[in-house]
Amino acid sequence: MSALARWCYRHRLLTALIWLGVLVGLGAVSNSVGSAYSTTLSAPSTESSKALDLLKKNSPAASGDRDTVVWHTTGGKVTDSAVRQDLTGVLDRISRAPGVASVASPYAKGGAGQISKDGATAYAAVTLDKAANDVDKAQVEHVISLVKQARTDTVDVQYGGQAFKAAENELKPTSEIVGVIAALLIMLLLFRSLWAAALPILTAVAGVGAGILGTGVLSHTLSIPDVATTVAALVGLGVGIDYALFIVNRHRKGLMAGASVEDAAARALDTSGRAVIFAGLTVVVALLGQYALGIGFLNGMAAASALTVALTVLASITLLPALLGLMGHRVLSRKQRRTLREHGPVHDEQRGVWGRWASAVLAKPRGKALLALLVMVVVSLPVFSLRLGSADAGNDPSSSASRQSYDLLADGFGPGFNGPLLLVAQAPHAQDKTALESLAADLSGVKGVAQVVAPPLAPGQDVGTIQVVPTSSPQSVQTTDLITHLRDTVVPRAEQNTDLQVYVGGSTASGVDFSDVIVSKLPLFIVIIVSLGCLLMMVAFRSVLVPLIGVVMNLLTMGVAFGAVVAAFQWGWVSEALGAGAAGPVEAFAPVMMIAILFGLSMDYQVFLISRMHEEWTLSRDNARAVRVGQAETGRIITAAAVIMACVFAAFMFSGQRIVAEFGLGLALAVLLDVLLVRMVVVPALMHLFGARNWWLPRRLDKMLPHLSIEGTPDDVPDTAADRQDRQDRDDRQDVPVGR
Repeated sequence: MSALARWCYRHRLLTALIWLGVLVGLGAVSNSVGSAYSTTLSAPSTESSKALDLLKKNSPAASGDRDTVVWHTTGGKVTDSAVRQDLTGVLDRISRAPGVASVASPYAKGGAGQISKDGATAYAAVTLDKAANDVDKAQVEHVISLVKQARTDTVDVQYGGQAFKAAENELKPTSEIVGVIAALLIMLLLFRSLWAAALPILTAVAGVGAGILGTGVLSHTLSIPDVATTVAALVGLGVGIDYALFIVNRHRKGLMAGASVEDAAARALDTSGRAVIFAGLTVVVALLGQYALGIGFLNGMAAASALTVALTVLASITLLPALLGLMGHRVLSRKQRRTLREHGPVHDEQRGVWGRWASAVLAKPRGKALLALLVMVVVSLPVFSLRLGSADAGNDPSSSASRQSYDLLADGFGPGFNGPLLLVAQAPHAQDKTALESLAADLSGVKGVAQVVAPPLAPGQDVGTIQVVPTSSPQSVQTTDLITHLRDTVVPRAEQNTDLQVYVGGSTASGVDFSDVIVSKLPLFIVIIVSLGCLLMMVAFRSVLVPLIGVVMNLLTMGVAFGAVVAAFQWGWVSEALGAGAAGPVEAFAPVMMIAILFGLSMDYQVFLISRMHEEWTLSRDNARAVRVGQAETGRIITAAAVIMACVFAAFMFSGQRIVAEFGLGLALAVLLDVLLVRMVVVPALMHLFGARNWWLPRRLDKMLPHLSIEGTPDDVPDTAADRQDRQDRDDRQDVPVGR
């Protein structure tokens, strides 16, 4: 690491230009080829995916995205001649618009069912010629403009559906800007130097920018959802700023100790830089662990986030040393530069609030650990009512067109109208067609079914559809129970003694299937990343207890994140206030992504904290001193890093997108409590209680594991009064058993 740092320092202008060239090159390629993001939320080999595949194979036009135009009158009925004439003209223009396959009007023959019983609400089904993620955005925006032209003082016209919603809810970069500004202000308070505060921002932005541009290019070869870039920016900014922050802090310490700019940069990379690489590796491993689940949607999310994190690490160990060389001593505050000129080198003696707090934890570890654990457990309690699902337009902000369309349809046609089930059937023989007709008739009498629409099969056609409208809303437990009942009882009874094959699909069924697959594979995912995390920590710190403590604490941090998300979004405590819509189930893929991100981030703080303790342990072989010094020296910077990361995450809570808000709130609160309570209280308290056993590793295991140093060569630390008191305390208790 030292050699790399010195090369980047000595060729600092070239290094900076290389990074600029990479960003410009990626930008040019991205602008040339564009992106090909996919928003399909489905799991392979599920019944809903089989239904969609069968529909695509036999009726390609019918498998295009289905959207809705809905209108409501406040001064009459939708069948009034003026309303009918205006809307018929609008629907006719929409039917001729590019990208539209068909429009089913309530004013056409057989369209009476598309008008509510009170005559005040009607809708038209707009079928596009492609799936929502494949539709040209400009074409969708053109249709939306036609819909808006139909609005009058007495007729409210709204639009809903996946393609319309995607065009409406384009995320603006406000969240990223707010997060960066908050991080800059905190680092200004921390470093008292604008240059020192700006360097982590510049480094993180370079890494995140390269990651997002690279993700856009990568979307042509991998199935990556459009929300992946937002999540990647959220994670990349948080870790990128923190990683650079640790290196800049170590570099400043080196300068204050009298080292030259080059030597201080090399030393910072050889110590904190190693920890950054190791921490980044844990985040990347945790993210890529999602590939074990075999779900394309999650694979794309993982690839985008892992690529961005990897590039922020690369920027921290290459671009940052070059920038440190360009800045010279300006990374120090004016007061520090004056002190260095007038009084010479200054060594840190672990004084101040964090030194006193570290001594307080050493004095009474049990009580402080129990109180911190109690707070974490209380915040985690809502996790036991966690219910996974898929947000729909009913969870959109009340001001959005998709939400207003949803509410109009629910009021006019019933709560289940917004999430109809689509039964796709293959009936190769005459008796199978008869069985399909009998199934459609039987469905009307099933409890929980409000309406059944079964178009007759055309001559020579052997694939048909049956639309089933539940009496309950798409996200309700009753609708999930209805899907299960249809699949387990009603459909098998119809298929009995025939070649009829019926699959229960539709967007609501797809969401249920996706959630079930996630829940079934979640334990495997947790085992994988926990095992890999333990192994990495064991290799780094040659210890059995330290990795186990870290893993248990990480799981508790995950509980805090999920507890906060359940209370805020599932119970609806603050979801409307955040512009994230009404209360509803937590997004199905959120737990997997949040577990991966949080496990990696929590391991980051564990690595930075324990690496300094381990560095001190290799010098003194005194556990009490090692834990106290490690906590005192890293407390200030780790806490600042956590506050910065929490601010970056919290800024995304107000993005207007529900899933992004869930990530922002859960990650912000979890990271903050993880550092303030877990890393600064519970972990050092437990390590004081375990004593020298923290650093025990069986000899046979020690020989089997590769040796990896993430601290570099330990610094020569001056003998301070606190150190001498530590040695005296150790002598006084040499006959006392380990632990307190």
